[in-house]
Amino acid sequence: MKVFSGVLAERVLLRLSGLLVCVFSSTAQADLPDIVQAIRPSVVAVGTWQNTRTPRFVFMGTGFVVGDGSLIATNAHVKSAQPLNTDQMEMLVIIVPGRDGGREAAPREVLRVASDELHDLALLKLKSGLPLSALPLNDVPVREGQSVGLLGYPLGGALGLYPAVQQGIVATVSPIAIPAPSASRLDSSVVRRIADGAYSIYQLDIVARPGNSGSPVFDVSSGKIFGVVSFGMVRQVREGGLSGPTGITYAIPVEHLQRLIREQP
Repeated sequence: MKVFSGVLAERVLLRLSGLLVCVFSSTAQADLPDIVQAIRPSVVAVGTWQNTRTPRFVFMGTGFVVGDGSLIATNAHVKSAQPLNTDQMEMLVIIVPGRDGGREAAPREVLRVASDELHDLALLKLKSGLPLSALPLNDVPVREGQSVGLLGYPLGGALGLYPAVQQGIVATVSPIAIPAPSASRLDSSVVRRIADGAYSIYQLDIVARPGNSGSPVFDVSSGKIFGVVSFGMVRQVREGGLSGPTGITYAIPVEHLQRLIREQP
């Protein structure tokens, strides 16, 4: 009887331990504030820096750290927003979030190393210094209805360099370009996109704003990055025939970014 009681008690303890592990894991995966705090130090502001002007930093968009920690992913249209005035010592830089909620004191210079105009993606590389913490990229299929978040700098030039988080779901996965019902309504950018090769994008029920371009889109249960917000280019192609904005946000699947990273020497 004592042996039986001991075995039974051991089984009960094992089951309770298993339940506690499951509850803890589920809670940890669902804790969005913890995931945001882990991602936040790797989400940077992209812009230009010139010591002789006011303001010295001009904000262009959002980026995030990938690869070996020396690479910054952003949109191609952010990277090429304006040419650098090298005669006036203008530099392309990133601003890394500070621990106090603001930003680090000094910018870090980056170089343009790769661009994929078709998928509106670009890679920047730290010119010098220690690498940053790279974010994990998604390796599982994305499903419609999946809970997601994005972290970036909406209206960063006006609201300050404070990363802001937004949460929503993947509304649908659909082609980037949809042919118009008649040839007279075909936009030139849509025609070019169809000719270059249509690909799928993620439509999110999150309202992105200028400055969110280049923001990472992440799964709220794992923190893995599965998309890159494209505020301008994709919207122009997707909604070119509409008379007004829809408030829909589109993201480029991370598989295209992974390919761009693999191509780096």
